Amino acid sequence: MGRRGGGGGGQRRPPDPRLRLPLLLLPLLLPPPPADGVFVTDYFTRTPRKLSPFRSFASIELFHFHIPEDTVIAVWNLITFKEQGGTFGDQCPDRSITVYFRSGAPSVINPLHTHFPRDTAVPGSFALTLTWTLPNRTTGVFNVTSPLPGDWFLAAHLPKDEGKISVKGLYEECQYLFQPQLIVQRLVNIAVLYPGYVTEQSMAPHNRSCLYKVFVPSYTSRVLVEVLRCRGAEGCPLWLRVRAKAPPLHNSTALDCREHTPCQLALDLPFWQHWYYVLVEKHPGVPGTVSFQVTVQLTDCSRPSLARPPFLPSSASMNMPHSFGSVGGLALGDSPPPASPNGTKHPVPIPTTSPAGERCWPVRPTLRNELDTFSVHFYIFFGPNVSVPPDRPAVFVINLLPVLDSGGVLNLELRLNVSSLCGENVTVFGCLNHEVPLMSGDNASVTCETESLAGFLLSVNATASLSRLRIPYPQTGSWYLSLRSLCATEHGFEPCTNVTAEVYLRAYLSPCINDCGIYGQCKLLRTNNYLYAACECKAGWNGWGCTDNAEAFSYGFQLLSTLLLCLSNVMFVPPVAIAVRSHYLLEAAVYIFTMFFSTFYHACDQPGIVVFCIMEYDVLQFCDFLGSLMSVWVTVIAMARLQPVVKQVLYLLGAMLLSMALQMDRHGLWNLLGPSLFALGIMAVAWTARTIRRRHCYPPTWKRWAFYLCPGALIAAAAVLLYAFVETEENYFYIHSIWHLLIAGSVGFLLPPRAKPSGRLGPLPRRKGCGYQLCVNEQEELGLVDPAVASINSICTS
Repeated sequence: MGRRGGGGGGQRRPPDPRLRLPLLLLPLLLPPPPADGVFVTDYFTRTPRKLSPFRSFASIELFHFHIPEDTVIAVWNLITFKEQGGTFGDQCPDRSITVYFRSGAPSVINPLHTHFPRDTAVPGSFALTLTWTLPNRTTGVFNVTSPLPGDWFLAAHLPKDEGKISVKGLYEECQYLFQPQLIVQRLVNIAVLYPGYVTEQSMAPHNRSCLYKVFVPSYTSRVLVEVLRCRGAEGCPLWLRVRAKAPPLHNSTALDCREHTPCQLALDLPFWQHWYYVLVEKHPGVPGTVSFQVTVQLTDCSRPSLARPPFLPSSASMNMPHSFGSVGGLALGDSPPPASPNGTKHPVPIPTTSPAGERCWPVRPTLRNELDTFSVHFYIFFGPNVSVPPDRPAVFVINLLPVLDSGGVLNLELRLNVSSLCGENVTVFGCLNHEVPLMSGDNASVTCETESLAGFLLSVNATASLSRLRIPYPQTGSWYLSLRSLCATEHGFEPCTNVTAEVYLRAYLSPCINDCGIYGQCKLLRTNNYLYAACECKAGWNGWGCTDNAEAFSYGFQLLSTLLLCLSNVMFVPPVAIAVRSHYLLEAAVYIFTMFFSTFYHACDQPGIVVFCIMEYDVLQFCDFLGSLMSVWVTVIAMARLQPVVKQVLYLLGAMLLSMALQMDRHGLWNLLGPSLFALGIMAVAWTARTIRRRHCYPPTWKRWAFYLCPGALIAAAAVLLYAFVETEENYFYIHSIWHLLIAGSVGFLLPPRAKPSGRLGPLPRRKGCGYQLCVNEQEELGLVDPAVASINSICTS
């Protein structure tokens, strides 16, 4: 969501109070406006999101912004606040928040300092750590002068924690919310320079600079900017600065016209299909008006002996925008630009020579085949085997779509056909560059970088015939691969003669690196309308491809943890035997169900390779949770000693209600606590009724309390405490195994015993007169067993 405020008429909506600080800082951060410059301010904000501790890139919060062209400054207002239970979290501890910034694609971050997979290129990003200035709120400001236009990504996370497993709803969790806001100021109506034309400009005393821009089409090998006829002061007190994509900075390519005559600034290998910004800046302290002329010459590398003419036919305008973006802009093929109030434009002579080595070779396109999200193959026409001649490079282009392709991994593979070398010591070098192919006149050069151009180098030869390159979260646009063959000699690499190398080339886009291997899972994530993929590792493995085994679990450890979690369920065998012996057949069936599904659920739930699943994971998890809760339910109801019909109704009703609750939320606290408290309430009511009726405590024997009920209750309480407060991800396998042992053991103690008749009472004397029957249950009066289980011996008198 954006709001715009212009420099002209009209009213602006008042900004959010949280934006006041960045707005007050804008006048201090902005450079002096160029002549006839008008600033426009845009506001963007995002919804606050809850931050999580960092475990992998899948646990970060990603925010996507778009910075328009001609932006001179961007200010991010980073708001962070705490919440606990729906209110401000003043009591929450201060935890540092790390924010990453990157242009063009999400940041490739590594806060845990893990190892990246082999052949992986790691693009850089900028990180910022926020500290707390108030008990429940903090604000940070991050500004970028002359930012690159297009997509910008912010990633934020909390520090890694100990991995405690908390029961949902047990206590109010501290939440850390993060909300970024963006304020940009951009210039409108920037003057456009037309290649081959001179623009005259007069810089008034109160103006310090003039800003221009020129569009560089494809197949341009050189940009030459020149300042002519500087008048109005001694010498030429001007600085000439040039930068691609955004207005120049203090460290951009610059030239002092006072020390160089003629004042010419040349840029080799410029970025194709981008705007170049030219800033003519006056020296400090220069009085009066300074007049000058500025012109731009573009060299077409497809015709190295000619500069690009001032007019191209309409058929050549495919590489140029339809409009240059300024008022009265010129579309290619139209008439020459009219004179403007600030100056005049007229053609200048075009040089007929150019520096050597500026020839560019044909660029072979690739065929894009989309298989799935982030699963794209780039096929080469008449490939995948390509021939690399000795006298010229082979150049290919891979086009990545904006936004859609930046959330995956760009993979490149070169395999040399050794039999094609004919015994020569040939090395094939590949240079992968973004937005412009590397065209060097030095055939012996093996670098893929220049002063203004960065690239990635691949090489294959007879010894190492395979080379791979992976770029996570690549910038979108055109990627150019230049292949050339050189022969190794005593003096280094030299051009080969009469040897054409054959190379197998494979380029594709994948969601994750090697699909995260066997110890990871590739997850497709979404933030608003932006999709990206990341690995979530397990079994102690880390890294972008789950290849860092510094903290990995060994096979023996994985096997031990699996056996502990599975075999600990054997502890349910004694409760099953006790239930069968006491004729609690329904309860025994529930315990068998719990033991079976808990065993196979934990066999399927393991993070490593020791995994065995007999059915779908979700089904196993549901049955395990249902069996655990039903075991507690039937045990407590059995302790209440209710009538058979009432008990069976409660068993069936509990099964249905627990199934519904687990379907709604399987990890909620009340799924365990609610049924347990309700069953305990029923048991307490039943025991209280018997106590009142008999006028003595129920159960009546102290041995039952001392040797069964109290130990069973203590064991169950210890299990609940371990489950709720001690269990973490690191100790899960043995703490949860102890939980299994304790819960099964408590069931064996708490389950009521079978009735054992202790003899019959003698016949009671007959009562006369009232005519009613008095039935006395011998076993119930003794408080031994449930009347529904034991045989009833009644003595009735009338």
